[in-house]
Amino acid sequence: MSTIQDLKYKFNNLDVFGKIIAINVVVFLVGLIFKSLLRFNVFGYFELPSDIMDFVFQPWSLITYGFLHNGLFHLAFNMLFLYYLSRMTMNLFRPKMVLNIYFLGIICGGVAYLAAANLLPLSFSGAKGILIGASAGVSAMLLFVAAYMPNSEIRLFGSFNVKWKHIAMVIVGLDLFRMMMGLNQGGYIAHFGGYLLGYFYATNLLKGNDIGIGFERMMDSFMSWFKPKSHLKTVHKTKTKTKTKGTTSTKTKTGSEALDKQKKIDAILDKISKSGYESLTSKEKEFLFKVGKD
Repeated sequence: MSTIQDLKYKFNNLDVFGKIIAINVVVFLVGLIFKSLLRFNVFGYFELPSDIMDFVFQPWSLITYGFLHNGLFHLAFNMLFLYYLSRMTMNLFRPKMVLNIYFLGIICGGVAYLAAANLLPLSFSGAKGILIGASAGVSAMLLFVAAYMPNSEIRLFGSFNVKWKHIAMVIVGLDLFRMMMGLNQGGYIAHFGGYLLGYFYATNLLKGNDIGIGFERMMDSFMSWFKPKSHLKTVHKTKTKTKTKGTTSTKTKTGSEALDKQKKIDAILDKISKSGYESLTSKEKEFLFKVGKD
């Protein structure tokens, strides 16, 4: 029992993408056990089918397919990229905004797959083909970082730095080549659905438009259905107002601090886009880390 409590404690202390990675790993292991011992696909109704009529009867699969993987390498590749990309973005942007990019990428990848499977004369793997994997969401985050912060870098093997835009160029090029060769066409079309979402999100954000706000509000509204309703009544205590000369209201002070904080974040992001993450001072990196924790 103590082991379960320990695992539960560790899970609760993960950030949101740490939890997503943990869920992906657990789902993969559960599916592997059922397939190995019982020869049964327990997650069949959570895979995204290629046939549009099959999809109509399981619309939730447009998101749930992103939590399923068909092999250890498939899982490891996606989760490793998701780990590094989430660490990069969560230090710079609101966690909910990063979630918007990830899940909208999964949705756009699924829509691209369905459109291609039902409208284009492409040969998919079997009439009852399915789509699984978090690749579309990871692809969206990759192109978002490459487009929004083209000079940001990742340190590989502890010896040399590589810019995310160069990593994106190589991976997109490989995906295009393999898709043209007829290898897993449906999967690579889903990748490009994610790529387009990530690029479109980044270019709009650079103009000051967050295209994920509507999706964020919709998800907040959906999640509120599952929150327990409180039956406690709020009692408001009347406060005695006192006027003091030479003082500034708390509301004005708080608004000013928030504005200064946002200006500092924007300045650091501009510095990263021009010179890369490694150009930041230790104080600037520490500031971004603290902002990401808020």
